[in-house]
This record gives sequence, C-alpha cells and structure tokens, in this order.
Amino acid sequence: MSDSPFTPDVPAAFGAALDSLRRADTREELVVHEIPAPAKLAPHSVALAADVNPARHGADSELGTGRFILLHDAERPEAWGGEFRVVCFAQAPLETEIGLDPFLADVAWSWLVDALDARGANYTNASGTATKIISTGFGELSSQGDGAQIELRASWTPTDHNLQAHVEGWSELLCMLAGLPPVVDGVTMLQTRRARRD
Repeated sequence: MSDSPFTPDVPAAFGAALDSLRRADTREELVVHEIPAPAKLAPHSVALAADVNPARHGADSELGTGRFILLHDAERPEAWGGEFRVVCFAQAPLETEIGLDPFLADVAWSWLVDALDARGANYTNASGTATKIISTGFGELSSQGDGAQIELRASWTPTDHNLQAHVEGWSELLCMLAGLPPVVDGVTMLQTRRARRD
C-alpha cells in the first residue's frame, strides 16, 4: 500500500498505528487508497477503501469492494475495550446457488477470523454480521436475471499499535470473497463459482 498524507498532528499511539498501516502489504489484486474517515465516531480516525482490480486476475473472477476504518480514542470507550477500534466492510457478488447456501454466512465470518489469525493480528471483542442478498431483476433490469452477493460488516479491538496485520487480514478476506484463493497458510478456501452479471 502506498504512503498517504496522514495528518502529522496526532497522538503518539495513533501515529504509531498510522505508520503500521503504511507498512501493510495488501494483496496485489487490490487497489487500495485513503478516503475521508467518519468525523464523529472517534477523536482520531483513518479510512481505507479497496477494490479488486479486474486487470490483475482471470476474467471469471468478479469484483469485490471493501472499507477499513481505524478509530482511536485515548479515553478507551467501554464498548471498545481499548483505545483502538477497527470497523470493516467487505462485499462481493456470488452465483445465486452459492447465495442460498445456509452455511455461507458462517464461512464468510470464519474467513475473516482465519485471515486475521493467519496474519498474527492481536485483537479482542470481535463482532459483526454476514448478510446474504438475493436479487431478481425486473423491467429494464430483467436481463440481469437472478443474482446474489455477500456482505460482511465487522469490528474488533486491536490490542496493540501494530495495525499492519489487521489491514493485511482484511485484504485477504476481500480477495477471498471475490473468489480468489488465499495466499497465507491457515485459511481454507470454499470452492465456489462466481456470479457473472452481464
């Protein structure tokens, strides 16, 4: 991930976290960039956006998109259980048959946990939702037919200032949801076919 113009006037702990974000080695299939962070969630925050680059993988793979937000509050909010909180989002299209799989949500959550653990991310208080969306096009959208997508929203509390592993785990999750194989040991790939929406 390339350097970005983080504001230098930040607390030492948050500055250390920002430095570790810069060191994150995100997957080459992703285009990652900084976006405006939510202003009211914490005194200090930074946000990243990522999209799977279609030029970096086979034509049979569909795109995925995601967001990674790091929040910092030296007051250590009770709900966080620490001074940092990560909030992330990942979304990717699926074939309708895969979207109907009753275990899909469980698998998506396990991919996140496995990706973070495989990268050595230290965290507590993880929570989140995995949502399966099934859609059918009508009228002018009827040519799209049926489709599905998976959305994973999660948050957790890093236990140290090293956010490199957290960003890399999120990167791994996003690529796996998009149908790309894992690149680290300890993450199991579910054999699925990706949706192709013309």
